[in-house]
Amino acid sequence: MSEPLGGLLSAPPAIVAAGVDVFSDALRAQGAEVHDVDWRPPGFGRADDLAALALDPRRATANRVAVERLLAAGSVLVDVRPARVVLDLQDRTLLHSGPPLTWENASGPMRGALIGACLFEGWATDPADAERILAAGEITLEPCHHHRTVGPMAGVTSPSMWMWCLEDPVHGGRAFCNLNEGLGKVLRMGAYNDEVLTRLAWMRDVLGPILSAAVRAPLEAGADPIDVKAILAQMLQMGDEGHNRNRAGSLMALRELSPAIVAVDALSSGHSSDDIAAVLRFIGGNEHFFLNLGMPTAKLAMDAARDVPGSSMVTVMARNGTEFGIQTAGTGDRWFTGPAQTPVGLYLGDYGPEDANPDIGDSAIMETYGVGGFSMAAAPAIVRFVGGTVPDALATTERMYQLTLTENPAMAIPIMGFRGSPTGIDVLKVARTGWLPQINTGMAGRVAGTGQVGAGLVQPPQECFEKALAALAEEARGA
Repeated sequence: MSEPLGGLLSAPPAIVAAGVDVFSDALRAQGAEVHDVDWRPPGFGRADDLAALALDPRRATANRVAVERLLAAGSVLVDVRPARVVLDLQDRTLLHSGPPLTWENASGPMRGALIGACLFEGWATDPADAERILAAGEITLEPCHHHRTVGPMAGVTSPSMWMWCLEDPVHGGRAFCNLNEGLGKVLRMGAYNDEVLTRLAWMRDVLGPILSAAVRAPLEAGADPIDVKAILAQMLQMGDEGHNRNRAGSLMALRELSPAIVAVDALSSGHSSDDIAAVLRFIGGNEHFFLNLGMPTAKLAMDAARDVPGSSMVTVMARNGTEFGIQTAGTGDRWFTGPAQTPVGLYLGDYGPEDANPDIGDSAIMETYGVGGFSMAAAPAIVRFVGGTVPDALATTERMYQLTLTENPAMAIPIMGFRGSPTGIDVLKVARTGWLPQINTGMAGRVAGTGQVGAGLVQPPQECFEKALAALAEEARGA
């Protein structure tokens, strides 16, 4: 006679537990051997949408293509030119960070930056006049991302501002970003007083032209362009994470640029030796100088992964101070938005949470690329700027690996055994885990004209990913 139940009861049971630990703990207490499975129900999203996306036969291949394009992308510095030239930016047009917005729904720091740009361009005589023409719709507002451009914080870019021009030598794409003003009361934080406008005028009349000459002259003489991606990779070996800590990157950029800056012919360029010294002093004293080179480097990589039908990779995360928006490789230029969240972190001086504006800026392109908040383990000192602890920084990077499609070998993290940074946010993984991407960021004052009030940590609203999930699922059903 055969054993009952095929001999199932003739040996100790093999137990596999999934879910709440209390069940497996209770079995272990009775001497049973238990194998835990790390499983959890979907974090959010409709079950049919999750199933449609997970079962999309295109998805694996599409994500592999998007990953390959992202990792292969390079970034070299090829020019510095005014926005009106390289972006064909028309008069009375301003670019801004994040998804599309209007003057009516613009936040305080965004309004401050727009007012300041109108004053800087001479379109308005005073702040009240600037507010009037902006409210009347006399100034066209467009997202930076719609012009292959990224801008930190408010991201406001006007025709007279000089732009870093970066190129991807692998895919041929180009991306742009304005020049970094430094910290404190700056236009990107919504400040527009005389100090801000004077600095912007100096950047237009002195800094931009000298940088342009310094970048163009070596190239015209046959030198190789500066490899910005290589600098970004080296930064992670030197204690930067590429978003809110750029000390090493800024010094390396100064090292690369300074010989050509010093060689700028003062007579032919119309700038004195004092001007050249002022440029070197400005770069050397600006710890965030490299950020505006790192951002278009990330933009180049993410643009290379765009427009891959079936891919669930996030290609853009951006905020305008009112809304947070994302885009995906499988849905092209469509924005999926939700209300911007207010960062939690450390404040300057007497400022506190009530002074901070909701999240703002295109600089989350760094996290989209896998650095910044995703690579906080590479820069544990960043917690002194944004808050948290060193274990928090390490744990954050570990958690981000669960949300991404690949590891970027070019962006290696020393403390993690030179493991590549977690790269390529997957909408499906975010929805399944319920975990949201981690961003570290500066905080602008809620009131226009305030400037920076602190720095901290923030996450996108879940709503963005819910909408992207639904759209990708709909695309999958129609494929």
